[in-house]
Amino acid sequence: MNLPKRVEIIESGPRDGIQNEKIFIPTDSKLQLIHALSETGIKRMEATSFVSPKHVPQMVDGAEVFRNINKREDVQYMTLIPNKRGFDLAKDVGATSLALFVAASETFNKKNVRMSIEESLFQLSSVVEEAKNENMFIRFHISTAFYCPYEGPVQEGTTLGLVHALEKLNVDEIVLCDTIGRANPKQVYNLFGKTLDLSPTAKIAAHFHDTYGLSKANSLAALQAGITSFDTSIGGLGGCPFAPGAAGNDATEDFVFMLHEMGIETGIDFDKLMHCVTLIKKMTNRTLTGHLHKIENLYSPENNTNDIVKQNS
Repeated sequence: MNLPKRVEIIESGPRDGIQNEKIFIPTDSKLQLIHALSETGIKRMEATSFVSPKHVPQMVDGAEVFRNINKREDVQYMTLIPNKRGFDLAKDVGATSLALFVAASETFNKKNVRMSIEESLFQLSSVVEEAKNENMFIRFHISTAFYCPYEGPVQEGTTLGLVHALEKLNVDEIVLCDTIGRANPKQVYNLFGKTLDLSPTAKIAAHFHDTYGLSKANSLAALQAGITSFDTSIGGLGGCPFAPGAAGNDATEDFVFMLHEMGIETGIDFDKLMHCVTLIKKMTNRTLTGHLHKIENLYSPENNTNDIVKQNS
């Protein structure tokens, strides 16, 4: 198998992971989770977002959360923004790394931000220009890169066209998102392979949801295609307010476990990561979709799995 020696994990739990939770998670609890994740060896995470509190009420405290993070110099704390107003709010709290998004589906984009794809790109291009002038890091998600909950399959050419358009904006990173978890490994391998064939200057990352139970298989396909950066969410939390039925993101602890078992380095302390799973279990009433938290005696001396994990972390 053609596999990398090391993989980068981008933790999306504090933002994408909890944004769909119906019961509001207190600001202090969000900060507790962010601080615990910062101690695991994870070097990048989406800390919060500046979006409409009407549509995403869980993120209403975005400014307070970001201001009160005990930021480590070796960790990148990103904020998601949908528009110029979100940019101004992020800038006001001192954010230096931004996550933006556009969908590969017209219907999804209109339901999400009430604009066409062309309108989104036009508006966000000026945001990117201003942000780059401020030396900010720009990460751009392409939502529904494979399937749309309203239109069905998305043509490869549509997604690749967006990659090309974002390259023109000189963004730092482009993330292909399987927003509803409907992609299969063959599609993933083909699309990521063609994306890398474009020789983009931006880093290319993968973002999978586990609605159909294919996130691990899709991650493996992306790995074999040459992708080494992956979005995951602690406990497998996640979902999208504009993608009915979509399950959570690939669980960070499960994905890290798989990588370590395969001898692929992540730099993550597995024990500390599982502590974060324990924290998030107390913060939500939802059943976590990750698997490792269900295994009894995971840390027992008789269980060689934990020793293997530690040796490869």
